[in-house]
Amino acid sequence: MPIGSSIGRLEKGWYDGFMQNGAAGVRSLFLWLFLILLLTACTASADTQSALPTQAVAAVLPDTQTPTAALDPALVPPTWTPAPGATSAAAGNFTELSSLGPTNTPTVTRFIPTNTPRPTRTNTPTVTPLPVTPTPYVSYIPDLPPSTDLGPSKMGLHIIRANDANILEFVKQGHPAVIKAVDNFGYLAEVKAASPRTIVVGRINYPQQLYTGSPEEAAQKFVTDQLDQYLINTAVDYWEGWNEPDPNLDNMPWYARFEQERIRLLAQHGLKAAIGGFATGVPEMDEFALFLPAIETAKEYKGILSLHEYGAPDMTYLYGEPLPGFPAYPDRGSLTFRYRWYYREFLEPLGLVIPLVISEAGIDGIIGNRPGPDGFGWADFQDYWVQQGWADNGVDAFIKQLAWYDNGVREDGYVIGFTVFTAGGHGQWSKYDINPILPQLIVYVRSQQ
Repeated sequence: MPIGSSIGRLEKGWYDGFMQNGAAGVRSLFLWLFLILLLTACTASADTQSALPTQAVAAVLPDTQTPTAALDPALVPPTWTPAPGATSAAAGNFTELSSLGPTNTPTVTRFIPTNTPRPTRTNTPTVTPLPVTPTPYVSYIPDLPPSTDLGPSKMGLHIIRANDANILEFVKQGHPAVIKAVDNFGYLAEVKAASPRTIVVGRINYPQQLYTGSPEEAAQKFVTDQLDQYLINTAVDYWEGWNEPDPNLDNMPWYARFEQERIRLLAQHGLKAAIGGFATGVPEMDEFALFLPAIETAKEYKGILSLHEYGAPDMTYLYGEPLPGFPAYPDRGSLTFRYRWYYREFLEPLGLVIPLVISEAGIDGIIGNRPGPDGFGWADFQDYWVQQGWADNGVDAFIKQLAWYDNGVREDGYVIGFTVFTAGGHGQWSKYDINPILPQLIVYVRSQQ
């Protein structure tokens, strides 16, 4: 509604009220005069304003072709950066446009990883591995030259039972360097009568081999329990103690003291000891070093060392292999000819060489992690040896291995001899029994005299 129309209505209302109400109209008069003055002031103010509402100025980006001097800095948005090549044409009354950006923009240092490998994806096809075929074992088959310069054979017999006439025949014709007897000793008088220079080593099975208590007291009980047998079997030259002990580093000092006391106790009765009796493949070199006190005592009392050496699937297995911490040598092994490590690394340098008897030797299939077929004694491997090319038959193949070992031990003057396990084998030892091949063994030892 126009402001003039509003004022006309107010004037007409005041006049009508004054005329009708008298004194009350006077008060109304002053009220209406105030209102008229207020409306008049508002009307004057309104006449000085634009009739249209104020419009906001739109931000228009300048044409990049327009010289910078013609640009009004007030029209430049704060985030705008001039196009490349745009310069300030006037040294002007305002700052160059390039300075209109933020002045506190942080400097960003590029992150470069240091020596961090990044995986590289390749399209590697999935391959199903083929079954691994282990390299077949090939026997080391030595060339056995004539051994006339080596002296007589050092092959002997390990005997469980003297139940074959060829056992005594072997003694009579072969005059073996050594015989090993276990538990049964009555026939040994005949052995000594037939071959007085044959050395006899005896052993009595003992039910307990425990590294407990005092080693000296254990040795005293051991000797006491067997002394009667020692005294009545005078054909035995050396008595063994425990069978195939395998002391570790913790037990070897105990066992050395046990053997030292046993040596002394036997000496009190005019008897001699064969000490050690170690199983095939033990002890390790650091363990043997702890056994040296027993070697010293044996040397003092004219005792000997005994141990066992087997191989499988043939006697040359692991020949030339090193022992832990030592280099390989072509004439030593970790099974057969293991004794050379003890003598060459310890006993010879220390002046502790004592005679040695390998009181069990041959084939023993219970050796762990070996190649070849399942089996126990020599009889189980005959076909395998033929396949390997040792000989045309299993007996000749076995004798050829024994001859190889015999040639080796004859090179070492401290070795008295070795005994093939075993004559008189029965029960669990039937596969080891050499009674069937005693005639061939007689032929061999006679050929070496």
